Order: sequence, then structure tokens, then C-alpha cells
Amino acid sequence: MSSPMYGGVGDTISSPADVLILTASKSRIPAHSRVLAAASPVLERLLDQTEKRIDGSGGAISISILGVPHGAVDAFLRFLYSPSRCGMLEAKGEEAAAEMAEHAVHLLVLSHVYQVGWLKRACERALASRLASEAVVDVLVLARRCDAAWLHLRCMKLIAKDFAAVERTEAWRFLQEHDPCLELDILQSLHDAHLRQKRRRRKREEQRVYTELSEAMDCLQHICTEGCATGHCPDSATCRGLRQLVNHLALCDRKKRHSCGRCKRLWQLLRLHASICVQPDHCQVPLCSQFKQKMDQSNGKDEEEDEKWRLLVKKVVSARIMSCLAKRKRQEGFQDQEQPWLKHNLLE
Repeated sequence: MSSPMYGGVGDTISSPADVLILTASKSRIPAHSRVLAAASPVLERLLDQTEKRIDGSGGAISISILGVPHGAVDAFLRFLYSPSRCGMLEAKGEEAAAEMAEHAVHLLVLSHVYQVGWLKRACERALASRLASEAVVDVLVLARRCDAAWLHLRCMKLIAKDFAAVERTEAWRFLQEHDPCLELDILQSLHDAHLRQKRRRRKREEQRVYTELSEAMDCLQHICTEGCATGHCPDSATCRGLRQLVNHLALCDRKKRHSCGRCKRLWQLLRLHASICVQPDHCQVPLCSQFKQKMDQSNGKDEEEDEKWRLLVKKVVSARIMSCLAKRKRQEGFQDQEQPWLKHNLLE
């Protein structure tokens, strides 16, 4: 019979052990029913059922925990007696960290079977911290069977990041031969993740274009109202490009403007400005009122084209609002950082 070695919390329990834990090595580990019942709802139900069977005969309650090494069961009970040992892992407590490193796989299984949530999360973190391409498939299978969603996600991220190395491992070849359904599930998940990444990249690129168009609208308003005075440009590069387009339009041959790419680009920018302009009249941007009048008279002749244009305008306006909010937030953050410095100077 193994002696209880649960220092700390275990030592404060004055009552004798009333439970014997039977392990795969046919050893017995004494424990206390109230500690086990408090730590695990599954053990609590087992204890209640066993107590009803023995019906107060006075004999010790026996619970078998088989299928894992004796050392893993002993470490499992140590953690049940002292949950704070999981906190020691974060501080790199040598004894607790060594036990977790040695028995993390079996502890994950035990904490899942006996529904010890805090220990299960600690095991997931421990296994994730040592993930490598050679063993990630085995850990993934374990995470699926133990319903460890966070660990499963970490495994999938590593597989997606270094799939070429994972594909060369013995574990992956074994998976291909014996569990093709799981292989297909993993490949489908990787494919879906790749599609999501492409969508996010495309969305970021679209957002960048809308933001640039929004900045171009600000620069166009700035050029037409303030004359783009040196040193006061909201975006000097954009202003310079717009001034070049305006100068080109003035010099371009009228007969070639309909086929000129640069003229068309400026024409679209002027139309976009008119679509988002909120000034009722006397807007200083050229052709603003003419474009507004033309849009009012269009009467939906080309509904598909109008719908695309309205969507573009909506996206640009949205990007403009988000840009203004971001600038305001940055300014407020700068002021919050500046105030303590001003107060410190005033106190001095």
C-alpha cells in the first residue's frame, strides 16, 4: 500500500483515510472521500454509490483507476489535494512542473474522465507549450477524444503552419492508413482555414482601397477650398497625385478625354465626391452640382451599375467615418498621456 504523500493541504486533514485508490500496478493509495468528492463530481457519484452498497459496514471504500500508470494516478491525486499546485506551474514550481511534464497526457485523460476542469486546462497549457511537428498528430487525436477544444485549436494552428513537416511524420502516415475520416476532417479544416485567411486578406485589401478613396476625397476638398498650401496637406502624396490629375485634365485633348485613363480616374473621383457631398449648394469642388443634378435625373436607367456605385459610396463613407473615429481616439489618447505631464510641470 502506498503512503499518502500529499504535502500541504493533505497534511491538515486529521481524519484517517477512508478511501483506497487501486491502480494498474495493483498498488493502493489511501485518500479522503471528502477531498475527492469536493474535487470531482464523478468521484463524488462513485463514492455515493459505493457507500450505499457497503451500507455502513465500516469497510474502506475502494475505487479503481486503471488504464494509466501508477505514477500518473499518484500525481492526479496530488493535484486534487492541492489545486494551488496548478498555479505553481505558472511560476515554474519545479516539483509540480516536473510531474505535469511527465504525466501531462495521462493527467489530461484523468481530468477529462473525472471532470476536473481546472486540472484539464492546466494539462492543455502544458501540452500546448511543448507541441512539435513530430507529436502534434497524436496530441490532436488526444484533444479530440478528451474534448479539449483549446488544445485542439493549437494543434490545428501548428499543423497549418508546418504541414509539410507534419505530413512526413510516422503519426500522419499511421493516420492515413487507419483513420482516413480523421485525415479528411483535418484536411477540410485546413482548407476552410485557408479560405478564411484569403477572405480576410481580400477584405483588408478592399478596406485599404476604400480608406485611400476616403483620403482622396479629403484631399480633393482641401485642394479646391484651400489651394493646397504647402505644409497644410492632410496627405502630401495624395494631394500631389490629385494635383497632377487636375493639371493633366486641363492640358488633355478634349477629343481624347473619353479614352484617357487619367481623365477617367479624375472624373470618377469628382463623381464620388458629388455622391458623398453634403453641401446643399455652392460646393467649391468642380462639377459637383452637375454630377448631383445628373444623378437626380438618372431615374434608374442602369439599375445594376447604380447599385454597384451606391455600394461603393456606402463603403467609402463607412471608411471615412471609421478613419475619423480612429483619429479622434488617437488624439484623445495623446491628450490623456499629455495631461499627467502637464500636471507634473504645474506642481513643480
